[in-house]
Amino acid sequence: MLRSCNASAVRGCALGLGLLIAGLLAACSSFESRAKEKAALFATLDPATQARLQATEIRLGDTPDLVYLALGRPSEKRERLTDAGRETVWVYTATWQEYQGTRLVGYRREVVRNKNTQVDQVIYTPDYQPIYAARAEDRMRVTFTNERVSALEQLQPGKGGAGSRPKQP
Repeated sequence: MLRSCNASAVRGCALGLGLLIAGLLAACSSFESRAKEKAALFATLDPATQARLQATEIRLGDTPDLVYLALGRPSEKRERLTDAGRETVWVYTATWQEYQGTRLVGYRREVVRNKNTQVDQVIYTPDYQPIYAARAEDRMRVTFTNERVSALEQLQPGKGGAGSRPKQP
């Protein structure tokens, strides 16, 4: 009996492999690895500050190095010029794939032997593909003025997750 390869299963394996690789890359940027990278700076910090940064808590007045230790590399950096001077904004973005259902992509042809008649039959079965849409959302913005955190803007989860509004602490 001949069987064709299930395209959905292959796509599922590829998606799983992609998620595994993304997880491994994210693990490379752990707090421990950043603390090792900035070991000289980290050693000069008092234990309370070390614990605060490890808990990903940043405060007004923190330096870019302290923010990097706590949060890692930003998704993007923006520069802007204001009346107060030059500001740098670090934007931390969450990205994910949102499942939106399935769609028919075609039919798989299978040759199956009828057990009673011992005659091969061709059967066409529908082949569906999952549909995912890439989503991104700014979770936090950290503004630096004169190399110090001057503003924090963080997305607060709303009821049900949808319709969340940025909140300035």
